[in-house]
Amino acid sequence: MASWLPETLFEIVGQGPAPSKDYYQLLVTRSQVIFRWWKISLRSEHRSTKPGEVKETHQDFQGNSYLQIQIALIFGARILDYICNLCEGKFDFFERLSDSLLLNIISYLDLEDIARLSQTSHRFGKLCKCDKLWEQIVQSACDHITPDMRALAEDMGWRQMFFTNKLQLQRQLRKRKQRQDQTDSQF
Repeated sequence: MASWLPETLFEIVGQGPAPSKDYYQLLVTRSQVIFRWWKISLRSEHRSTKPGEVKETHQDFQGNSYLQIQIALIFGARILDYICNLCEGKFDFFERLSDSLLLNIISYLDLEDIARLSQTSHRFGKLCKCDKLWEQIVQSACDHITPDMRALAEDMGWRQMFFTNKLQLQRQLRKRKQRQDQTDSQF
């Protein structure tokens, strides 16, 4: 299964914590953890400082507490935990799936499960509120979607349309049709 993984498993770049202006890159490949840094300073004694790089195998990285502390200080404890999991072979395959594939999978979940999933991460939160998902859900719940219903859903949003009761939808469709008739009669 790991053979499906790309060569680069994770990459992040950032600036060191204040007051540092130094620039850092952390790259995790299938076999190595690569940590690079560039010293950014106006002081003359640091102008000739060359960029640095540390390459460790996954196993060596797990034993290098100094490097782990540096990564935690610069990128945070959550990134360090994620890197350690990658080094142990614990891959998050859901994170690697495309949004369109995840939307297709999510569309088969119950509403309660979609609500719970939306709270697990920012990515799943966005996907669970996405109009494409709710369009699929509305289409699977309805026998037929008229062009008026589709236009209303595009105006108000598919999610809002799904949670609006039938009487309110009929009222909004009537108002929309009246507005269209008024604009058509003006021309």
